[in-house]
Amino acid sequence: MIAQRRSILALLTTRLLAAALLAVPSAASAQNYPSRVIRLIVPYPPGGPTDVVARIVANSVSNKLHQSLVVENRPGGAAGTVGAHTVVSAEPDGYTLLVSQVGSLTIAPSLYKLDYDPLRDFAPIAILAVTPEVLTVHPSVPAHSLTEFLAYAKANPGKLNFGSPGTGTLPHVIGEQLQLATGIKITHVPYRGAAPAVTDLLAGRVQLMIDTTSVLLTHIVAGKLNGFAISSERRIPELPNMPTFAEAGYPQLTASLWTGLLAPAGTPAPIIATLNAATNEILKSPEVQQAYAKLQVGTRLLSPEELKTFMADETRKWTQVVQAAGIKGE
Repeated sequence: MIAQRRSILALLTTRLLAAALLAVPSAASAQNYPSRVIRLIVPYPPGGPTDVVARIVANSVSNKLHQSLVVENRPGGAAGTVGAHTVVSAEPDGYTLLVSQVGSLTIAPSLYKLDYDPLRDFAPIAILAVTPEVLTVHPSVPAHSLTEFLAYAKANPGKLNFGSPGTGTLPHVIGEQLQLATGIKITHVPYRGAAPAVTDLLAGRVQLMIDTTSVLLTHIVAGKLNGFAISSERRIPELPNMPTFAEAGYPQLTASLWTGLLAPAGTPAPIIATLNAATNEILKSPEVQQAYAKLQVGTRLLSPEELKTFMADETRKWTQVVQAAGIKGE
């Protein structure tokens, strides 16, 4: 019996020692982080809003951490799944990170059969950018306010077409949520990106569109389109007379196009903390603030834990809308 106990004790000691030895390199690598180039995987083409934000952040964080951050574009797959899978499959050492949007992180799971779970397989780091959505209508629609627009839409069910950058994108889902909240019936017309949708909106081939201020603001200011409501929590300086959806009585339409920075699940907490601190600090810098102002992009400083909760809340919210509206992935 004594010999058996000694054998069990020896086995436990060996396992504990092995675990301790395995933890040493991880702790050491976290302590010396970063010691080489960090890759930022962007699952969208170069030149798009996510890519632009990623490059602004990469440049500033590189200076902060004294190490290069290199943006790699990996477009492809539904909702940017190719780029996301690259990060999910990467070593969780902080040297391969994902820069992606609300659509692929919190809407796509309810539309597509993904081979990963964004809430389970990623470690949230920080939000890089937020941009409100604005309801914009072609001047041919006989309305001068949100109230008049909704009255016209209710009187003409199915007559109005709303364009979006594609099925399952945030503008599409908010458009479906608008119908659920107000009882109007409008017809969705998906495009391959925001640019062709805006072109048809300006030409009057579709009558309305919900997209970011960075996409639509210049056309509203120029008087080419009418803006009726914005999805931000507060009015914005660029459109001081435009009410928020919440002010108009539709708080459920409060939303933003946000871009997140994430690592593979299992990345050591000290590395996540280092990246979060560096990112949030540069987002407050005058250089980044000026660059963001030109893009009509804002910031939201969250801790990794707060971002994790936020992503879970967003996932629940958009899943409910997708299911209630009966949206199907392409």
